[in-house]
Amino acid sequence: MASSEPTAAMPDAASGVPVDFLDDASFLLARANAFSLSTGNAALAALGLRVRSYSVLALAASGRRPSQRELAELLRLDPSQVVALVDELQRRGLVVREPDPADRRANVVIATDEGTALQIEAATAVADGRERLLAGLSPAERDQLTALLRRIAFPL
Repeated sequence: MASSEPTAAMPDAASGVPVDFLDDASFLLARANAFSLSTGNAALAALGLRVRSYSVLALAASGRRPSQRELAELLRLDPSQVVALVDELQRRGLVVREPDPADRRANVVIATDEGTALQIEAATAVADGRERLLAGLSPAERDQLTALLRRIAFPL
């Protein structure tokens, strides 16, 4: 039988703010994203990268030869943000821009050898950060979370 009395609000361990009413998926995704970005940025700091610059570098090192427009679409960033990220990576000698053979008006972004080496090192740092972030989840829960996020991030 359900009680008509209100239940005590469950406080957030860090802030003490009652969070039982914060079951909105958008809020929870935003909060999880904030934790993920913070953890990722901390893991990458020693390498002089942040999550966004690492994402561009990883895509440039993937062999897919993404255009700046494709990077903007995939990362859901304004094209001017991608230009700034690529500029910084290029200044560091980690990527180069080359004309896109399929579209003379576009450039593709490709990792240099130095960029590829840093991306490999950064991938290890990112994996360590992800391990800390997801430590409270079982392997099956991690797989389920990844599958659900993929469906949200890349709907059919």
